[in-house]
This record gives sequence, structure tokens and C-alpha cells, in this order.
Amino acid sequence: MDRLELLKALLAVAEEGSFTRAAHKLNSSNQLVSKYVSELESQLSVRLFNRTTRRVHLTEAGQQALLHARRILESYADMENHFSQYQGAISGRLNISAPVSFSTLHLAPLLQSFKQHYPDVCVNLELSDRKVDVVEEGFDVVLRIGHLKDSSLVAKKIAPVRLVMCASPSYLRANGVPNQPEDLNAEHFLRYSYMEFEPANSQLIQVLKSYAHSKPSAMVANNGEVLKSAAVVGDGYVLQPTFIVGEALRQGQLITILDDFEVEPLGLYAVYPHRKLVAPKLRVFIDFLSGYFGDPPYWDQFDQV
Repeated sequence: MDRLELLKALLAVAEEGSFTRAAHKLNSSNQLVSKYVSELESQLSVRLFNRTTRRVHLTEAGQQALLHARRILESYADMENHFSQYQGAISGRLNISAPVSFSTLHLAPLLQSFKQHYPDVCVNLELSDRKVDVVEEGFDVVLRIGHLKDSSLVAKKIAPVRLVMCASPSYLRANGVPNQPEDLNAEHFLRYSYMEFEPANSQLIQVLKSYAHSKPSAMVANNGEVLKSAAVVGDGYVLQPTFIVGEALRQGQLITILDDFEVEPLGLYAVYPHRKLVAPKLRVFIDFLSGYFGDPPYWDQFDQV
């Protein structure tokens, strides 16, 4: 009996909590999955699951066996992916999650160029500004913007992300140009709902954080392009990355303010599961991303009119 199939059955039942759901996931039968688990228990001379009428639960021995099974299956997949390179096989489905505005403004041309170089790679792109779980949700790679915390994942920095405070000329004529963060009108803040108020030692961030928690904002939205458009027509001021507001700054529709209080740049990162050997399709995509946007990124190469 194929021992890899036994390990796959163990993994599926543990993750799904049910032989029936595991069978569906493996495109197999309930009886065969149960047979595989029983065979593995016989080979290891341990009980792997406690079974009830509604759910199965890993025993202590089962939890230990699951850790070994995951490592073995990942190592085998790495071996297959590694040697597929020698056959020129850069192919397969590449599951990517990326931020909405960055993707619509800057990622589409990259993906078109990438597909020209690697036509056998099928790209599945999901756009979301929330923090997705790259492992649990089955992504090969996630593009994230922010200050990344330590984790078991690999994070490769692709580009710096500069944040600027800006407003329209009409807004500044009507409300004056602020010299200090405290000069800002709290009720005119066009706030991004996923905004992380970091770093905490920034005077500007501290002021905006206090406004967000104590006073109503002119607008709150989970999309930076919407907030930029509101700022262009004079509805308030906005703190946004230059990859969103750069063109408006170039055209003079927006003007940066409080330049002396500019916050620490964020980073655009490619985040993927930690493995010594990554799949060829992922490796070439990461390499393609690196350096594509320039240094500094092309969206930062602007002069205000």
C-alpha cells in the first residue's frame, strides 16, 4: 500500500474532522480513507483518532504523527517541484492574494508581462485588503503592505511604500496650510478603515489615532482610491501611499502637507510559506516581482506642479 496515501488520509481527516469530508477532499470514498487510516494505525501500533458519531479527534499520538506526516508530504512535494525544473516545467496554478488598489493600479501590467514569459502558469488572483492567512486559505503567495511582524512565513521586500499627507489646493485655500499635526481639523480626516496607526512614536500618527478614536471623520472607507477622489474635490485631507496619490500629485490635484512629519515608509512584501525548496512557478514569480517597480518605485518619481 502506498505509504504517501496513508499520510494524505491522516492529514485530510485531521484537517476536516470527518472521514466523509476527508474523502470528498481527496476525491475518494469514505471506506477507502477509513481503510488507509486503519492501516497506518496498524503500521505504527498506535491509535491516531478517537471516533464519535459526529466527529473524530486526534489522540496525543495522532498529533505527533500529524507533525511527521506534514513534514514528509511537504518534503516530497519539494522534491517533485525541484526536479520538475530540469524538465523545463514552469507551469501550474499560482494562487495570489493582493491588495485591491495596488493591484488595479500597478499589478495588472506585471501579470500580463509575467504571463508572456510563462504562458503555462495559470494565475488565480484574489483581491482583498484584509489580512489573509496564506497557509489556511491555500495561497501560494500573498502581497502585503505594512510593517510585518515575525512569523514562520518567508517575507521578501519588493518595494518601499511611502505614505504622504495631502489635500487639494481648494481645501488648503479654504482651511489654511497646517504647520503642525495638531493644526489639522479632526472632522476633515478622510480615514482608511484598515489603517494601522504605526509607528507609535510618530507625532502625526499619534494625532490621527486620537482623532480616529475620539472624533467623527469626514469619511471612512476601506478603499484608498475613493478617499483620494474625495480629497481631490476638497472634502478633506488624506494619508495615503504614493502609489495611489502619485498621479494626483503630479497633476497638482493634490499637494503634500506636513512634509516635516512624514511617517516611516511601509513595505510591499511577498509572503509565502517557509520551505527550503519552493515551487518553480512561485520562484520565478518572486524573481519577476523583484526589481520590477524600480528603485525608487516609478510611482515615487514625480515632481509636483
